[in-house]
Amino acid sequence: MSDTAQTGDPNRALITGSIMLATVMNSLDSTIANVALPHIQGSVSASADQITWVLTSYIVAAAIMTPMTGWLAGRFGRKQVFLVSIAGFTVASALCGAAQSLEQIVGFRLLQGLFGAALVPLSQAVLMDIYPPEEQGPAMAIWGMGAILGPIIGPALGGWLTDNFSWRWVFYINLPFGLLAFLGVFTFIREHRLESRIPFDFLGFAMFSIAIGGFQLFLDRGADKAWFESTEIWIEACISAVALALFAFHTITADRPFIPVALMRNGNFVSATLFGFVIGVLLFSTLALLPPFLETLMGYPVVTTGLVTAPRGVGSLVAMFLVGRLINRIDVRLIILTGLTLSAIAFWGMTKFSLGMGSGEIIWTGVIQGFGIGLIFVPLTTLAFATLNPSLRSDGAGVFTLMRNLGSSAGISIMQALHTNNTELMHSALVEHVRPDNPVARAPFAAPFTLADPMTVATLDGEINRQASMVAYIDDFYLLFLLAILLMPSLLLMRSPRRVESDAALVLD
Repeated sequence: MSDTAQTGDPNRALITGSIMLATVMNSLDSTIANVALPHIQGSVSASADQITWVLTSYIVAAAIMTPMTGWLAGRFGRKQVFLVSIAGFTVASALCGAAQSLEQIVGFRLLQGLFGAALVPLSQAVLMDIYPPEEQGPAMAIWGMGAILGPIIGPALGGWLTDNFSWRWVFYINLPFGLLAFLGVFTFIREHRLESRIPFDFLGFAMFSIAIGGFQLFLDRGADKAWFESTEIWIEACISAVALALFAFHTITADRPFIPVALMRNGNFVSATLFGFVIGVLLFSTLALLPPFLETLMGYPVVTTGLVTAPRGVGSLVAMFLVGRLINRIDVRLIILTGLTLSAIAFWGMTKFSLGMGSGEIIWTGVIQGFGIGLIFVPLTTLAFATLNPSLRSDGAGVFTLMRNLGSSAGISIMQALHTNNTELMHSALVEHVRPDNPVARAPFAAPFTLADPMTVATLDGEINRQASMVAYIDDFYLLFLLAILLMPSLLLMRSPRRVESDAALVLD
């Protein structure tokens, strides 16, 4: 325990407030930009596939850098790394707001992810350091409320800022949070004593980063480049595969690999981590699909989009409070199964979406899905660490978070690529039936039209594309529904812990 915790530092409340500001700033960025995506897309002249890079670049950068947090804190000091992370994240946010092209905003989002990766683990570590064991539970509960506050207010705040100012303010809003958090950390946090300088596996880290980066480029650019018809896609796929093979070989043969081999020998950890990867796909691909669907197809103003998607976060908040009361009383696998079942019900409800529906369907499916996801995160982390050696928990926390983030970025890219491809296929299929001799294309089912009028043809093509896009969204939601159902049996591969490990709270970002 640190001296701070032992002596009851009177600055603990101020330290907690400063940490909460950094946490809220980081959690806000996970959702606040989503509702502004269509506006950003128009501003930087990006395609539907390209604009998802704004989300995936941030997630991938944060995922790759997260496992380095512990080593950086031990090498340079926790306070110094915290300050650099806050300052870098804040400056990168300002640069994102000032970006004039797709390349610029994606590059600055990468910087955001690189600097923001350490904010959550360092926030948790500092809280655990300044509070004695008997007060750590309430402290982590307060921190958890800050972490979930971002996803709750993010969509509504992002919509309001975009509508009343511009999309740039969804990034500029981080500046006051960042400045106050930096001043608070600089003024009130004492420097943590440097830990022993454990050697870091830079070769393994480099190979892993290249593999992940190549794979994400492959996913992000595949649809635009017609996949394996493009030389670029072949190059990205080959580089990623070779780097992954080298990483695997190095991990097996190195004395202190980037990812300890012992982690891979723990069945519970491996199963829960792969489960978390798929949960990342289910959650974040939905968050990326809904704003363009609501604003482009349904014609919702950006503020309305934010308001109807915000209840998802409320559902998660309620579920997390409920989990805290249930997790020591019943098998955590049953809690996860309940959450997964609710998520599947929500996805099934989303397959019934139509262009003529009201906002009620968006709200109730969002609340149910948010509640379901909230029932999954804490119990899943508990299962992941239930049978893990305590000496491996720090490494396990980094890998667990990394894989969930990779699932998020991969899910966003894959679902957007499927939507683009399915829209084109469905457009071609629908066009075949739009002809004057088709009874369904005549009154009373449709207004009279003639293909000799260019304006009529353009109007028809726009409506056909709108209908095709709607079908493509439904196909995505149906695929996510099937994925949730297929994931359920994997719970049988995990053993339920006898009691909740408090260390599990350290990876609930």
